[in-house]
Amino acid sequence: MTVSTVPVRTSTASRHAPRAWLVALAAATAGCASWPPTPDWQLEARSALDRATAAQLSGDNRVATAEFERARRELARTGRVDLAARGELLRCAVAVAALQRVAGAEAVCPGFEPLRAAAPAAEQAYADWLQGRLEPARIPLLPAEQQPAARAADDAVRREAAIRAIGDPLARLVAAAVALQAGAATPGLLTLAVDAASSQGWRRPLLAWLGIQLRRAEAAGEVQAAQALRLRIGLVESSVAGSAKSNP
Repeated sequence: MTVSTVPVRTSTASRHAPRAWLVALAAATAGCASWPPTPDWQLEARSALDRATAAQLSGDNRVATAEFERARRELARTGRVDLAARGELLRCAVAVAALQRVAGAEAVCPGFEPLRAAAPAAEQAYADWLQGRLEPARIPLLPAEQQPAARAADDAVRREAAIRAIGDPLARLVAAAVALQAGAATPGLLTLAVDAASSQGWRRPLLAWLGIQLRRAEAAGEVQAAQALRLRIGLVESSVAGSAKSNP
């Protein structure tokens, strides 16, 4: 997805969706010659989106909601539909990655829909991809690293390989979630998602993806695998309980 036409220095991770929207905020008003001070709205919106994303992935709904509302207000100050749309889509992408919202459902991204008609084509395409209804002709509008997975929608093995090649853990989780809801979740894909969440310590998506692995192991009668998964789930849940005790 093209996030800005303004030259800006970005890190490798910034080129991956959905975090590219955070970079768009940094680039939105950057000057090429004089490099003026960063506007307050931009600093506030970007930091609020960072905090909202981290809280959502850790399972702290209260902080995630409060920080996202803060970001939404700051973005609204600009009157720019493209930035407001990206903020909404970032929130939805994180929810999809954590399996809180189901790809293919109309309610995947309710905050985006009022903005859809005025949103750029790339944002519309990304929203439709999250909902599992993107037409093949619009795949080039997706972020570059998501396109191979989208093109391999009819081949679960190729799709898994394409998702494995996505460098950013959050973007990899989003692509895996879309594949899961399309019925293309191979055992290898589930492992990719679990490893991505585990490597970052993201409790909410980790519990969700481990839960899917556990249900599949139980259904297949894989007793030892199921026991190992219950142990992992218990460890993650104990971290949630410990965090609650330290933050009454």
